[in-house]
Amino acid sequence: MDRLEGQDRRLESREVTEPAVPAVSVIVPARDAAATLGRALDCLSRQDLEAEFEVIVVDDGSSDETAATARAHPLSATVVESESRAGPGGARNRGAELARAPVLAFTDADCFPTESWLSEGLEAIRRLDLVQGAVGPDPTASLGPFDRTVIVTGEIGLYETANLFVRRGWFERVGGFEDWIVEGGEGLFGWQAPRDGRTARPPRRTIGEDTLFGWEARRLGARTGFAPRALVHHAVFARTPAEAIRYRWAWRHLPALAKRIPEMRDEAFYRRWFFDYRSAAFDLALLGAVAAAAMRSPLPLVAALPYARWICDQGVRWREHGVARVALGTIGGDAAGFVGLAVGSFGWRAVLL
Repeated sequence: MDRLEGQDRRLESREVTEPAVPAVSVIVPARDAAATLGRALDCLSRQDLEAEFEVIVVDDGSSDETAATARAHPLSATVVESESRAGPGGARNRGAELARAPVLAFTDADCFPTESWLSEGLEAIRRLDLVQGAVGPDPTASLGPFDRTVIVTGEIGLYETANLFVRRGWFERVGGFEDWIVEGGEGLFGWQAPRDGRTARPPRRTIGEDTLFGWEARRLGARTGFAPRALVHHAVFARTPAEAIRYRWAWRHLPALAKRIPEMRDEAFYRRWFFDYRSAAFDLALLGAVAAAAMRSPLPLVAALPYARWICDQGVRWREHGVARVALGTIGGDAAGFVGLAVGSFGWRAVLL
């Protein structure tokens, strides 16, 4: 009898000391994100989810007060520091290693989840394995024609980790995120090709690891979908037209996605060979201009009408920023995007225009 009572006391003690398994683990990779991380954690602390959840912040070699900001926040997040700069994919993988929940929720340090984000995301993943959540620009910021933010209104095949839910079993089955396109890496076009399926050294900045993760899950049979009410707002970062034009040089990496994930041509790209409608309209306008010059006739310029309409629409939409400034900046950005895609198509041996 005494032995049974002793076992009961040990079981009661174990129930008290062992932490409950959370319903979801929120993983936030961060690098030099002290300016936005505090607000992101504020939003996570206001979630309406009744179940327990945990937050894991992975500081990926920051040079500012990112880790200190996370540790000082009342949310009591788990903070992991790394000096190796593993890249966003590596940071998320590190967070997933420490996660205790059966569902992983990924967002970024410059994202601000709405109060129902976790509850809506968990409701969606009850019948799915991978859920893309909605992303919109920060409603408290003014958005200009050249500013940088993230907008996700549906499952279009990019699987942005600004807002992504996945069952832990499927995360492990895929093998986590692979940092495979490296901007600023080695090579003629500023990229580092994968070696044995992985990059050879910690990357300077990676692109496409979230897209590849989503498609690898789909190839393995994962059920995927979109959760419009699981909403996250993304910070808005001001950019000049010149900065926006320079950013388009990164488009040289997009043909790599078309090469490694050919299924994207039918789902994510416009008419298989174009990145989107806008790039197709620009290419058609450029072709018309070249043909008009070669034929010494204005007739081929009819091909430029769809793009001209696009430019006019942008000028009207952003007229408070100056119609001429918006038009010139937009055309310059589209020209830079065309060059980047052309260079990338040649470098990766996969046509995407």
